[in-house]
Amino acid sequence: MRDLSSTTAPAADDTAASPDFDSVLAARLSRRSLLKGSLATAATTYLGSSLSLSASGDVQAAARALKLNFQAIPKSIDDKIAIANGYQWRVLVATGDPLASDVPAYANDGSDEAGSFTRRAGDHHDGMHFFGMSQSARWDAQRAERGLLCINHEAVTAAFLHPQGETVADGKRISEDEVMKEMLAHGVSIVEVRRHQGSYVTQQDSPLNRRITPFTDMELTGPAARSPQLITKYSITGTRTRGTIANCANGHTPWGTYLTCEENWAGFFKRGESDNAKRSAKELAALRRYGIEGKGKHFWASVQPDTADQRFGRWHAAVTGTSNNGSDDYRNVANTFGWVVEIDPFSPTASPKKRTALGRFAHEGAWPGPVIPGQPLVWYMGCDARNEYIYKYVSTAVWDPSDAKRGLAAGDKYLNEGKLYAARFNADGTGDWLELKFGLNNIDVNYANYAFSDQADVLIHARLAADAAGATRMDRPEWGAVNPHNGEVYMTLTYNPSRTLDQIDAANPRVYNDTHAGDSGKTKGKGNGKGNVNGHIIRWAEQDGRVAATKFQWDVFLFAARCSADPQHINLSGLTADNDFSSPDGLWFARSGLLWIETDDHAYRDASNCMLLAAIPGKVGDGGARTIVNREEDKERPMTTHIGKAAEASSLRRFLVGPVDCEITGLAESPDGRALFINVQHPGETTNGKEFNIADPASYLSHWPDGEKARPRSATIVITRKDGGLIGADLV
Repeated sequence: MRDLSSTTAPAADDTAASPDFDSVLAARLSRRSLLKGSLATAATTYLGSSLSLSASGDVQAAARALKLNFQAIPKSIDDKIAIANGYQWRVLVATGDPLASDVPAYANDGSDEAGSFTRRAGDHHDGMHFFGMSQSARWDAQRAERGLLCINHEAVTAAFLHPQGETVADGKRISEDEVMKEMLAHGVSIVEVRRHQGSYVTQQDSPLNRRITPFTDMELTGPAARSPQLITKYSITGTRTRGTIANCANGHTPWGTYLTCEENWAGFFKRGESDNAKRSAKELAALRRYGIEGKGKHFWASVQPDTADQRFGRWHAAVTGTSNNGSDDYRNVANTFGWVVEIDPFSPTASPKKRTALGRFAHEGAWPGPVIPGQPLVWYMGCDARNEYIYKYVSTAVWDPSDAKRGLAAGDKYLNEGKLYAARFNADGTGDWLELKFGLNNIDVNYANYAFSDQADVLIHARLAADAAGATRMDRPEWGAVNPHNGEVYMTLTYNPSRTLDQIDAANPRVYNDTHAGDSGKTKGKGNGKGNVNGHIIRWAEQDGRVAATKFQWDVFLFAARCSADPQHINLSGLTADNDFSSPDGLWFARSGLLWIETDDHAYRDASNCMLLAAIPGKVGDGGARTIVNREEDKERPMTTHIGKAAEASSLRRFLVGPVDCEITGLAESPDGRALFINVQHPGETTNGKEFNIADPASYLSHWPDGEKARPRSATIVITRKDGGLIGADLV
């Protein structure tokens, strides 16, 4: 049952009985020497929280001492959440829920006023992070009883936002109110939460609650700021832009700010073929490489008449003015999206900043690596599209712990100047980080597919730069996560139906047919049953443990598959009915070292809804080389790859299964490890079937979370253990 009412702050002794997570961890660490390399620091600050490691601690011990504390649950296709015995969950905040005490409850029938979404939770909850907060409303990474939850809203299911669904006539929108509601339901929600009766509730009266939407003014910072390619009518200096969109995964900083990442933003912009004649060959190459050629998602650019501030026309990324630089139209507006956006959740009046030094692509997220005084900071990123790349950013400035309370000013120091790299995975299990810098690695005016002009051009068109450098094309890089105990990096490669037999390589080694993939009869299939149908999780260790290293060692941690699939070339990790899965997406390392895996499945929906699994990770190199014989029709091709240790029931189990037609996504943890926040995105989103009728609730695929005849809604849920213990695994 949802409870969004204001509550009194817990008394001081409400949390006194629960020891701080760091003290629990420290008590379990064995007395061994630290890892060699840069992780061997006297006091390592990691991911914005203090992980107390001394000369008597062992950064590997915690991972080895983990024991899963639940029994695996079976797969499910029911319209409900199934969770492991001993655990409980509750809805914390769902689409449309008020973020202010004077906003009425969400009607969930399409009648809610569009403007109210400036103070309601948005739709399609995705990446998120929990920021602990002190009694003085300042960031405190150790505080679990009170915090700010930052939640991305990636997209909308428009049919359920309006009384009669989305109104479109001849490819045009005829209701300004509908389009405004859809736009405002995107972006980010920041909401205060407090512990209450062992779980959490939101605080509707918190002055820190706010929405960040496609209308929020933002600053463009870093090397690409002021580039002629960022000039628009909104900012003729190329230093500002309006809003953020397609906010998928996320990241955070060791100074307590939130990173929201713009993923599938390109599809929102309209640009017809008539615009091609007004563009240079170089512009056309860039527009096509980023997919900015269509009619625009939801047809937002089509609303007429437009407003004075061109709130609809700004989605028209075409030459409509007469200037030679784009200062009188929005021909360059798409170049102001596709960035990592930094937000200070504790400063409601501070303008978010788009950090161009981290490159422009379909950002799934930006995951921080080890934070070590005197060394650079690092963030790992994936470009979520088929055959795209894995990136990392290394700051020029080295970490000074005194910057931990400086907010966006610290971001100016560490996120505006650094090196951007793309990954090349070699067949022998090694890898190289290829710097994306003008004048290096074939990135110059002579590159055949795109004549780069300067470093701003490289960052704005990072995909093209990675093409030029020769990075490895991956099977849809999605979420990443960094093991807090050894710095190893994991990234999901969710699936790639376009991968063919002649395109496989050691890091993307599988091609096969899955006759089950696609439509289960209940939901819309996304795959064609060929290629890398189920996806895998790759991982790597930086050379000598140095975040700034340009070489690494890699293997495949897990190959997703049906448990019944051929173990010789599909079910390579030995998955069973208790832990098989498809399309890994979200990843999150708990501070204990437990790895959470979420799915956004396209190929297993006949057997199960999307799920959450818990894994004890091991380390790079704990398996070995393996040759797979891939078969496609009457052809076959062997491929040698590098595989982690086979999955075991003791180290990988299914923990939760979501409702029908959802994606399980977004993870955050309370600092004491006793609450896990996850998102259930777009349950029942498939509304284009012949049987769907907005007026007939019986035709909806899902009614979660409200049940009965209700329209489905995305929601953030909070999971707790019934005995108040640590989530997922105990330290033994």
